[in-house]
Amino acid sequence: MTIIEQLTNGDLPDVVAVVAREECVPVETLVPEIIAGRAVVPANNQKNLKAPRGVGKGLRVKVNANIGTSQEHGDIDEELQKVDVAVKHGADAIMDLSTGSRTAATRKAVIARSPVPVGTVPLYEAFLMGGKAAGGIEGVSADDIFERIEAHGQEGVDFVTLHCGLTRESIERMRQQGRIMDVVSRGGALLIEWMVRNKRENPLFEQYDRLLDICARYEMTISLGDGMRPGALADAGDRAQIQELIILGQLARRAVERGVQAMIEGPGHVPLDQVETSMKIQKTLCNGAPFYVLGPLVTDIAPGYDHITGAIGGALAAMSGADFLCYVTPAEHLRLPTVQDVKDGVIASRIAAHAADIARGLPGARDRDDRMSRARKRVDWEAMFNECIDPELARKMRAEIPSRSDDVCSMCGEFCSIKTISGIMKE
Repeated sequence: MTIIEQLTNGDLPDVVAVVAREECVPVETLVPEIIAGRAVVPANNQKNLKAPRGVGKGLRVKVNANIGTSQEHGDIDEELQKVDVAVKHGADAIMDLSTGSRTAATRKAVIARSPVPVGTVPLYEAFLMGGKAAGGIEGVSADDIFERIEAHGQEGVDFVTLHCGLTRESIERMRQQGRIMDVVSRGGALLIEWMVRNKRENPLFEQYDRLLDICARYEMTISLGDGMRPGALADAGDRAQIQELIILGQLARRAVERGVQAMIEGPGHVPLDQVETSMKIQKTLCNGAPFYVLGPLVTDIAPGYDHITGAIGGALAAMSGADFLCYVTPAEHLRLPTVQDVKDGVIASRIAAHAADIARGLPGARDRDDRMSRARKRVDWEAMFNECIDPELARKMRAEIPSRSDDVCSMCGEFCSIKTISGIMKE
């Protein structure tokens, strides 16, 4: 039985109990949210997940880190370093987006290495590798696609991004409206190419029940991909995006009714003033299903700094209802991220998620901040380092002061306001 089916029958899977304990949420509160499809616990039944995570209503905002080899860069050891760094700095999930010739080997290595849930996009392998064998993407059959999805389930993938709501009508709607960036979703673009060349409907949409059976078999959470997500501010909130979102809401409900957990993926590039509205529309159209957003990025002109634009959008998105932030690294739009890029992206998104948890009034969310403030008042550097989101960097920067005093920093020195007021209040 799936997790939803077990909970409906009154049984409590271990992974759900672990999530409730880690989140300090009563089981009686978490269980109804999972049954209703407003929270998920991605955990493939083919393995023992070391660090399960919950995503959705009543839980802290989670952060995902994308890694993966490409045709140009196939170093699996480096990708495993990225897994280690991402998890060390607080990533709650890893997505392997490999597209090169070492895709299968990378995926197996990442699954074996990661203590947190692992997600994939099976369409990459089905179309890119399968297309080569079939003499072109149009030669890939629907059976080939579902075979790859099943293989990912057998290997232990916890959640799969699948663009089930991308239909031929969606393509025509986008064509009629016009966009600056058209389609920026890699899986969405591959699926559109397949649909156009074969003059056929999306098999993931047509044979959705078949997909649900596979996901139920392996307890894979469906992350319903947004093939029409905006890749430019000017394209945000258009008809193609909203139509796909409507379909995804319907498909999420069907998944829950079948006992399969489901998330909804979202934008993308969104102007700051539209972020809150975008989140509320999703929650309304998708029955409160967990919302998994890429960023969103609130400006298009910051290559090299997109971890910052993504954190700005992510904080507002999470405060407004998003449950899962896919990190954005400084390398976004430029190249494959390095290990350092992964660290920077994870920390930026974690800051955004933490800020949102505080704004949402999550019990205990501000405790660490309060401890930090008290340590600052005491000028207790060791306590401050312990509360830092990146203690290593904080220690390094502190140690770089040429001649430092323990009771001040080099910003204010003898004019330190804390030192001044502390002395005055004693008098």
